[in-house]
Amino acid sequence: MPPKVMFVCLGNICRSPTAEGVFRGLAAQAGLDVVIDSSGTSGWHNGDLPDKRAMAEAKSRGYDLSMQRSTQLKSQDFYDFYLIVCMDNSNIENSESLRPDGANAQVKLFLDYAPNQPLREVPDPYYEHNFEAVFDLIEDASRGLIASLQST
Repeated sequence: MPPKVMFVCLGNICRSPTAEGVFRGLAAQAGLDVVIDSSGTSGWHNGDLPDKRAMAEAKSRGYDLSMQRSTQLKSQDFYDFYLIVCMDNSNIENSESLRPDGANAQVKLFLDYAPNQPLREVPDPYYEHNFEAVFDLIEDASRGLIASLQST
């Protein structure tokens, strides 16, 4: 059974759908069999498409985010997913507050998979308008996560 990976940010319209789309593309190129999804710790944007700026940057790099819709992280996800990958420490705290007793999902920061990167948290491009830099970080961490999953 393939590993299941959930990417998590606050609203599930910028960072986590970007991570889902980038990771999906790079995992396919690497021949990695993995189930991939994304969600947000808030439900503010449930049902919405990813941010137009994220979709434009994705398209310029050959990724397609147009089939994604925002969803909120649920306690059931801690049973359904092997790994919950968060964009920042606030996402980890908010995610862990939903963890049910006995759920075994690992919760990690995404940039832990980019060890040569000095940042530990993926900045939120919604406010900082730095989509290109965020995509660079996400591509780097995606490659590291793929290597980690391939070595297990």
